[in-house]
Amino acid sequence: MYIKIILHITFFLLFSNQVTGQPLKRFEFQHQQMGTQFKIILYHTNTNDAQTIANQCFKKVDDFNLIFSDYHEKSEISQLSSSAGSHNKIKVSPPLWTVLRRSKHYSRKSKGAFDITIGPLSKLWRSMFRRSEIFDGVKINSAKAKTGFHKIKCYPFSRQVKLVQMGMRLDVGGIAKGFTVDAMAKIIKQAGVKQFLVDGGGDLYVGNPPPNKVGWTIKINTINQQGEKVPQKLVLENTAIASSGDTYRYLEHEGKRYSHIIDPRTGYGVVDQKIRNVQANSCMKADVVASILSVLNEKEANVFLKKVKKVKVF
Repeated sequence: MYIKIILHITFFLLFSNQVTGQPLKRFEFQHQQMGTQFKIILYHTNTNDAQTIANQCFKKVDDFNLIFSDYHEKSEISQLSSSAGSHNKIKVSPPLWTVLRRSKHYSRKSKGAFDITIGPLSKLWRSMFRRSEIFDGVKINSAKAKTGFHKIKCYPFSRQVKLVQMGMRLDVGGIAKGFTVDAMAKIIKQAGVKQFLVDGGGDLYVGNPPPNKVGWTIKINTINQQGEKVPQKLVLENTAIASSGDTYRYLEHEGKRYSHIIDPRTGYGVVDQKIRNVQANSCMKADVVASILSVLNEKEANVFLKKVKKVKVF
């Protein structure tokens, strides 16, 4: 009976499209924001409706950029960072509140391998990469002293946040894009579109497969034992996947290659290249877990993954 119902619904949808002369058409939209390219692919019968959905999604991206961007001096997160050490409790928006609370959750689970208070270190390492030089350990340790996820105090009843130490600066780069992709996918679903893909610079959420396909074909890279990139293809539907470490930049110093990916526990860039691809039921979860795994060694990663449910690592 279940199979008959599904077949009947499928036949009805196909028949309806043929009768109305409105077959599903593929639409693709792109938008530059958050230092990356956001892309939407969706299947719809109407061009104007498809454009409206894309506009709503990209409006959400722009709104979130004004919340999460640590490059933007007037963003909400920059304003929160500027309050550090003032003893003031700052009321934050629901999106920032969600990202802060989930970030602290994963900071605890990873024992500090993920830490959004990494801002002072991020700023320092960006400067080092621009100059192509490693600063002395005193500067790195000084920046690291201003970090620590336990220095973020959250007050749930009032949705207020306090940053307890002067000089703290937040950087949500390892979680905000995934959160944004999830919000875009929600908009598309609420519009009644089932067959879609949202790409936030390598953080992806896919819905039902495209017409006449068993899934969305996603290309990823992994690293073999020789340290070489190995391309793979996955066929996915109704899931999220995120990659970390695929874009590998490094600074060389005293025989070591320091990645642009910073280990919050040491204050230094990681010294071995890892590409972590994580599949999960939300892009935010996939994003943050991939970020964590790009920092942890194999033993630490195995321990961490036992604490996280419903993820698959490639």
